[in-house]
This record gives sequence, structure tokens and C-alpha cells, in this order.
Amino acid sequence: METRFGRRERILGGSASYFSMAASRFAPVQMVAVVGDDFPQEILDDFAKRSCDTAGIERAPGKTFFWRGKYSPDFSTRTTLETQLNVFAGFTPKLPAHFCDASFLFLANIHPDLQLQVLDSMKNNPFVAGDTMNLWITTERP
Repeated sequence: METRFGRRERILGGSASYFSMAASRFAPVQMVAVVGDDFPQEILDDFAKRSCDTAGIERAPGKTFFWRGKYSPDFSTRTTLETQLNVFAGFTPKLPAHFCDASFLFLANIHPDLQLQVLDSMKNNPFVAGDTMNLWITTERP
């Protein structure tokens, strides 16, 4: 990630991470994701220490999703410099049964069809918030 303040390489990012860390201050969180075998176990341990149920996180052979971007000086815009889907490309979310009763659902950046699949797996009618990125808007818009 590049800003006017500097550049950082291979740092934890993504709305799912930030949402989970913030929400865990107020309520237990259940996470569903895929990470590669390069993803640090210490980060998963940190989520678990913060009341995040990581039973829905799959570790797959290969590299973790990677995004590199540059933010404008006032942070009003960003430019994607590189996107590597890696293990994310073949990911199909598998929700543990006890995750399907949630009252709140945050759909992080993932293919829109997979977001819908997760939403359809919910038993109740949860309050839903979602995230996306220009990749999906550009390639998947009807």
C-alpha cells in the first residue's frame, strides 16, 4: 500500500479483517475466509484472542490474495496497481452450521455470486452490510 506518508509491503488488509477486529470489541464475530499457506498463524491467533470464531477460515495450498494500491494525497481516490487472486480464485465459502443463525452479516470483498451464496445460506433475515472493489464492478456488472 502506498500513501503520501510511505509504502508498506505485505501488510494485513481488507474490510473483513478490519470489520472483524472492530466488531469483536462489541460482540463475538464468526469469520469465513480462505488464506494461503503463506498467511501467518499469528494473525489467526490474534483474531481468536479477540473473540473471533475462526472455524470458517480455510487454509489452502498456495498464496493468499494480494492487492497493491496507491492512495491519492487526500485519500479521496485510490488506484489498483496489482491484484493477485491466488487461493481466493477457487474459493467457495463453507459456513459452519452455527454461523447460519447470525443476526448481522458483513459480506466482505468477494465475487458477487459468492456474496449471494453466503446470504442465501443464512437461516434468518440478518442485517446485511457489504463491500466490493473495482475488479468485481468492472468484470461482473450485468
